[in-house]
Amino acid sequence: MKISGNGEGGLAFVAVAQVGSIPEGEGRSFVVASRQIAIFRRGGEYFATSDFCPHMGAPIADGYVDVDGGVVCPWHAWKFRLSDGCWLDNPKSKTRLECFASRVVEGRIEVAVTPES
Repeated sequence: MKISGNGEGGLAFVAVAQVGSIPEGEGRSFVVASRQIAIFRRGGEYFATSDFCPHMGAPIADGYVDVDGGVVCPWHAWKFRLSDGCWLDNPKSKTRLECFASRVVEGRIEVAVTPES
């Protein structure tokens, strides 16, 4: 994996995939800094989240992006907003899908995460 530049708080961005390699409305799973990360494509943008649903640990990359821009968990259909991880079924809940900074540089999708401790 190629590491480039600094992310928020000095985090390094890591190249994980090529632009266009993830179909619109779908997700793919990658290991970044020893963490399992899901990358989703919606409306030409890429979003990075934890690949584990906070409900029961389902692989969230196996879910799908609905028309409202939420990712739907493949096990129990919990829905989370891709931009901030808000649990859309209960927005007042503190339950969130962890999100990470992502960007596109020179045709590569890059993600900035800290390793799990």
